Amino acid sequence: MEASGETSADPVPPSDPKDAGDIGQTLHGWARDLFPIRRSITGNGVRRTLAYLKDRLPGLTLHEVPTGTPAFDWAVPDEWNVTEAYVEDESGRRVIDWADHTLHLMGYAEPVDAWMSRAELDAHLYSLPEHPDWIPYITSYYRRRWGFCLPHRQREALPEGRYHVVIRSTLEPGSLTYADLVLPGREPEEVLLSTYICHPSMANNELSGPVVTTALAQWLAALPDRRWTYRIVFLPETIGSIVYLSRHLETMRARTLAGFVVTCVGDERDYSLMPSRLGGTLADRVATHVLDHRVPRYTPYSFLTRGSDERQYCSPGVDLPVVSIMRSKYATYPEYHTSADDLSLVTPAGLAGAYGVLRDALGLLEHHGYYRMTSPCEPQLGKRGLYPTLSTKESGAMVRNMMNVIAYCDGRHDLLDLARVCGLYAGDVVPILETLQAADLCTWSKAPSDRGA
Repeated sequence: MEASGETSADPVPPSDPKDAGDIGQTLHGWARDLFPIRRSITGNGVRRTLAYLKDRLPGLTLHEVPTGTPAFDWAVPDEWNVTEAYVEDESGRRVIDWADHTLHLMGYAEPVDAWMSRAELDAHLYSLPEHPDWIPYITSYYRRRWGFCLPHRQREALPEGRYHVVIRSTLEPGSLTYADLVLPGREPEEVLLSTYICHPSMANNELSGPVVTTALAQWLAALPDRRWTYRIVFLPETIGSIVYLSRHLETMRARTLAGFVVTCVGDERDYSLMPSRLGGTLADRVATHVLDHRVPRYTPYSFLTRGSDERQYCSPGVDLPVVSIMRSKYATYPEYHTSADDLSLVTPAGLAGAYGVLRDALGLLEHHGYYRMTSPCEPQLGKRGLYPTLSTKESGAMVRNMMNVIAYCDGRHDLLDLARVCGLYAGDVVPILETLQAADLCTWSKAPSDRGA
């Protein structure tokens, strides 16, 4: 079961983040194309996935890291590829076949060709009694073993007898594959977007992250002017981020302004927030602000419940300002790591919603900085056409908001500070600041200033 040669249309995401219909359908189409590809932490499935994404992001660069390459306390493992895997009964009927579903085979299963009894086979079977119709996702990356996963109902129905187990896999020196894209901005400081491409057919836990990240990268690449530089990486979870950090740690530690691990962003349930290890970073502040203002409900989690690549980016000795904005957090929803995490769980509306929230966060980061008025006392707005000539309830609120922002543009309040103290969404403060800058009443800097106007 492989991805077809037909692919979905690939428009650049719409300029209006509220125009969710087209972008949601596009992202769901990408997920449909990628769903059948057999992925793991290494191998040809990863390369096929990255090749598909590169078609949508021409600047994406693929990298191969040879088996055995050290990465801090780890080393790149052998590469794993599979051509066929099945269990057949004495009549030759295949009772479990990897061709039917990519989750049927344990990840990194070693090669096998053997006959065995029902009891011997059962020692290598994995199922979920509490969800008898779902296939679990099981891996054994760093210990040689083999196994098959199947619905519990199917497992219980297997009769006594002898079974032929065939796994045509290779575990041998090769490489780990990842891809990155760096979009330069006016400033060298970087915003990180990191997502993983190592799980087989699971839609929310796996594919929602790469497709939303790809759309965000398309949007960022299309911006006529970027303030910050953007580092966008697609890699195998855990070992991939460790390898990447081992190659780029000093640069990332010196330059990373904020970062997001993009995963589990495809369903229509409430949002979730995984903070950085110590909290209080710019990424934490932006994510919290956007969620507070943009979604009806979200659950803030403790870093003690971490489970994705924030474990590496926020680890001691690395300590990057990285968070995750998710829909249903990994390991909290029933379908997690099962065949029920499919394309019906992930929806166009769910993907578009997460894309919009993350795009808002990136948009606010583009305007992050410290703002200072250029003249003492309140400026004369009327002579610049900034004061309404007709007094209405709406114009009064507009003037009040502008004057409140002006009152705190002292070079010591950044964008989020201004929004907080004025009781506004930062996205509504941005046009006020742009108006003031256009009138030469306000300047921007990336560091706070102790000097008054």
